Amino acid sequence: MKPILISGAQINGITQDLLIKGNRIERIAPFIPQKEGYDVLEGANRVVVPGMANTHTHAAMTLFRGYGDDLPLMPWLEDYIWPVEAHLTDEDIYWGVRLACLEMIRTGTTVFLDMYASPLATAQAVEDSGIRAVVGCTLFDRGDETRAKIDRENCYKYLKDFEQFSDRVIYSVAPHAIYTVSGEQLQFCRKFADETGVFVHLHLSETQKEVEDAIKQYGLRPAHYLEKIGAISDRFILAHSLWLEDDELDIIAKSGAATVHNPASNMKLASGYSFRFEEMKKRGIPIGIGTDGCSSSNNLDMFIAMRLAALLGKVWRYDPTATSAKDIYQAATEAGYNILGLEGGVLKEGALADLCLLKTKIPTMVPMHNLVSNLVYSADGSVVDTTIVNGCILMREGTIPGEEEVIMKAAQRAYNLIANYGIKQK
Repeated sequence: MKPILISGAQINGITQDLLIKGNRIERIAPFIPQKEGYDVLEGANRVVVPGMANTHTHAAMTLFRGYGDDLPLMPWLEDYIWPVEAHLTDEDIYWGVRLACLEMIRTGTTVFLDMYASPLATAQAVEDSGIRAVVGCTLFDRGDETRAKIDRENCYKYLKDFEQFSDRVIYSVAPHAIYTVSGEQLQFCRKFADETGVFVHLHLSETQKEVEDAIKQYGLRPAHYLEKIGAISDRFILAHSLWLEDDELDIIAKSGAATVHNPASNMKLASGYSFRFEEMKKRGIPIGIGTDGCSSSNNLDMFIAMRLAALLGKVWRYDPTATSAKDIYQAATEAGYNILGLEGGVLKEGALADLCLLKTKIPTMVPMHNLVSNLVYSADGSVVDTTIVNGCILMREGTIPGEEEVIMKAAQRAYNLIANYGIKQK
């Protein structure tokens, strides 16, 4: 792997050079001499930024983009999504994930946290794409002990199977939600995480109905339920986390668990809008930003997710100072990497070489009074010129090798699935 020298770009607010050796940022300085064998990227009219962490998605659901839109959450899942998912093959999932990785690479995401079926197919797609991901083994027992036993066995099986992949592909477990996974299984996930050090990726308090059902079934709100059964720790990453009261935030803060804001899907599915970013921040709860899957947000562009998170956080409070661009950008970069246990999301010597070069001479970036404000409020993924992950250039000046094949094969898989197993919407 050749060293990469980025020459004369805007880096941390000034014109500098940046040298990558191996998978780390070796040096940042006003001038770094070029040497034979360096792969040189000219940084003129470019700004270097850390890659973004999409901390909640279902990558293979690119196959369902635009299918089953404008429906409530449970009818959407039960009538449209789950029946088609029952027919997914590993090959379908592989190409769906390849398409997701392509979209994320093109729009500046360098690592993502995934929850979906067929973790080995997902992991292989991540490996082949060159991106970085934490890939979940999904648990979904619905109180069926036979299914639960199979899921527990799979957790150990996949832990071993993932040894075949590079260190860009990280294993996790992903119990779907408290309404689809038994309490005993959630307790198992906690113990498994304690034993192995993996992350536990869980939907929590996504809808008001989920909370009402938890109170009806357990006599407790979701976070209280997790605490009571001992199924929450600093290895847990809680997607959505919308319908949380103060005492539940206290539980999450005490446990060390992280939350993930998914503004696009929350709004599209009308799950809720009052993600309590400021209250979480005050309690020291780690907060990430996610796109959710393409079936419920329709894109994997973290620039759009940042903008929605920032604007939504202001409007429901009637407070223009809330969810500042700085805080949201930090959640999408450094905080996201920290949540995933990775030394990235920042531009500093020794950090992982997961970064992007952005175009500055385009309308949405001019003028650049404040780079972070431009990135959160005006830019979108089209601003990304070059994407580097783990010290390898995955997109150079807008070109990704093999892009046409991925688009063609993913489209074929998607059309065939819906034609054979889907519902035609009027």
